[in-house]
Amino acid sequence: MANINSKENKPCTIEELMAIITAPTGGFVMLPNTDCDEVFPGIILGDGTVAKSPGTLKKHGITHIVNTALGKTKYHVNSNHVMYRKYDIVFKGIEATDHMSFDLTPFFDSCAEFIREALINNGKVYVHCVQGVSRSATITIAYLMIKQHMTVRDALRLVRSKREVCPNDGFLEQLCKLNTKLTINGHFEKSRQ
Repeated sequence: MANINSKENKPCTIEELMAIITAPTGGFVMLPNTDCDEVFPGIILGDGTVAKSPGTLKKHGITHIVNTALGKTKYHVNSNHVMYRKYDIVFKGIEATDHMSFDLTPFFDSCAEFIREALINNGKVYVHCVQGVSRSATITIAYLMIKQHMTVRDALRLVRSKREVCPNDGFLEQLCKLNTKLTINGHFEKSRQ
């Protein structure tokens, strides 16, 4: 049973998560100064520029890609399985908008399972959106929570220590709700057994 007195098991807030995001930069939100970064062994988080270069992805050993910004507008990355097929890169795309009202939660489990399958088969996953800071960061953090049994705080701290990220407030709230659900279900305690 979860220790309800632990700070890590208390419901999180958007403000608390923003404090984790901005702590390394003295309270400021910063954009990444690199196109992509490995944020967990086998998981590269990055922007759409790298995603549009299948040859570069293959050169870096990428075997799987998750496009969290699938679409044709300037706020999306227009890609599909066809452009990666000849490079033997497995593709998953979700049509998500980087807007506070967009619900990413229906994609948490399927993306987490896609990433898990890639990693257990010694794959390397490139998770991206347009800038590699909001949609893709949210999906990556959800994976760490669901499959690696990390709390939202631990997952965000880990990702933030490797790359400048800043999921929008709506996505942070969704991660808080996922954290509460997993805590109630004893998910984080199972990892300690």
